[in-house]
Amino acid sequence: MKELLAKIYVRRLLITLGIVATVELMTGPPGSNTAPTAGFRGSFAESASFFGLFKTQRWILFLFLAVVAWGIASFWISRGPQVRTTVGRALVIPRRVTSTRPVRWGVMGGLLVVAILLPHLVNSPFWQAAMVEQIAVYVLLAVGLNVVVGFAGLLDLGYVAFYAIGAYTAAWVTGALPLPPPFNHALDPFWAIPIAIAIVMIAGILLGAPTLRLRGDYLAIVTLGFGEIVTIFANNLYGITNGSLGSKLIPHFRFHLGPIKYIWGLKPVPYYYLALGFVVLFLIVFSLLEHSRVGRAWTAIREDEVAAESVGINPLKYKVMAFAIGAASAGFAGVLTAAQSNFIFPSSFTLTFSINILVLVILGGMGSIAGVVLGAILIQTLTEFLNNGQHWGYQPSDLYIYLGALLIVMMIFRPAGLIPSKRRKREILLSEADHENTHIDEALLGDDV
Repeated sequence: MKELLAKIYVRRLLITLGIVATVELMTGPPGSNTAPTAGFRGSFAESASFFGLFKTQRWILFLFLAVVAWGIASFWISRGPQVRTTVGRALVIPRRVTSTRPVRWGVMGGLLVVAILLPHLVNSPFWQAAMVEQIAVYVLLAVGLNVVVGFAGLLDLGYVAFYAIGAYTAAWVTGALPLPPPFNHALDPFWAIPIAIAIVMIAGILLGAPTLRLRGDYLAIVTLGFGEIVTIFANNLYGITNGSLGSKLIPHFRFHLGPIKYIWGLKPVPYYYLALGFVVLFLIVFSLLEHSRVGRAWTAIREDEVAAESVGINPLKYKVMAFAIGAASAGFAGVLTAAQSNFIFPSSFTLTFSINILVLVILGGMGSIAGVVLGAILIQTLTEFLNNGQHWGYQPSDLYIYLGALLIVMMIFRPAGLIPSKRRKREILLSEADHENTHIDEALLGDDV
């Protein structure tokens, strides 16, 4: 038995079986006080579909998945370097071609055309609503947080506060709160967009000016407190926000310019196109900022704040700019959510919401605009797919368990994200090279001793 366990492939198989058994137990039916073992037995013995081919018990399905995962992992461990080398050689010419500006613009234009046609290709009311509420809104939030976390390297755990401020600004401007609207006259929700963006940017400045002298964990704690303060205020200030009862009816967007009139109704497609227009706008602005003097200053601060300050960069100034600019897209996302759903409640703006957005940024690739957009689309689409049909025993309450596990896997195998930022990928490669050189130096010193 000891000789068998000493073999590396056997240990890998046992570890894989243990991980898959844990996942199977987590995704199984809940337990019961009257039958404590019901959840355990159901997790393994419950009937399940074998990828639509035939019915079987869950343990057979998960055993098959475990063997497949073990085979892939074993192959990758033994042949991974050769595969990466072969793939790298095969992609030399495609990468050279796609690195040219006309090709990149052509690809982006093609993706934009697909995004414009998507509502006509997807006829399901559920997915049309999800494209706005769970995908477009999260893309807006992710690209905004990417400015703070990815560009400037500041850990923000209270980003949901800017989203909440944008939503409550829309409710205030349209007269849906106990607080009287500006000039005691309710405005169209379209006016809430510039007002909300301005207010959240001011909030970012007010938060950043006194606190962004802090670094690391201390800054994360401050931003976490800011998010909690905004949520608690929204939940308790009945004379201003109507407290836990939520807002009154928030009207839909209306556009009236001369003879042109249009009212956004209950259908999600008009909101999708409005969100798509602002997504494109924010992507262009943030991309220009990334390659500007401001973006280079953010990169310098992220890599080494002391070195950046030594060459004349004011860290506080550029950190505050990152907070204010990153908050802008969250403010618009809040207005969009408020105008589409007609009601807002403080319970929607919790810490887990901020963590979810942060996970999207990390998985997509911190500092990579394309990666963050891809990460938000993939994760939110998969989440909605699982929520729509409760596939494979999935339970919505387990979402953050899976996101946490996925985050751990990404940090081990692809720490730079799905589409790494070129600058951040270079930083990781240089860090790994320095680490290897340190080990070599230690080994040489050990030999000398």
